[in-house]
Amino acid sequence: MADGIGHRPRGLGRMFKATVWSCQGLRAAWLHESSFRLEVYLLAVLAPLAIWLGANGVERALLIGSCLLVLAVELLNSAIEAVIERYGPEFHELAGRAKDMGSAAVFVTMINVLVVWSLVLLPRWL
Repeated sequence: MADGIGHRPRGLGRMFKATVWSCQGLRAAWLHESSFRLEVYLLAVLAPLAIWLGANGVERALLIGSCLLVLAVELLNSAIEAVIERYGPEFHELAGRAKDMGSAAVFVTMINVLVVWSLVLLPRWL
């Protein structure tokens, strides 16, 4: 939304509102999306492991960042699915394609996790 339209708060007030809305989105994902909860549980296991296994800050950032990217894409996928479901349960080819593409995006970020973790950690063990 453009900042110049209407009487929306600006500056710190706007940042506070945006933070509240973001927290509401995270809460909704936690309450309604089992995939999101599972990915948060995996992050809770993998983040400490990344801190322990990463040799430096860059490696730790890559290991944790790849996992956080999965959460971000899962949130976007859930948003796409929610909008499609808002318009009704009947099948539409484009709706099915959008949902499949959102799911594929999550899958690609999970492959990214495997690639990043492998490229960072495997050279030490080989």
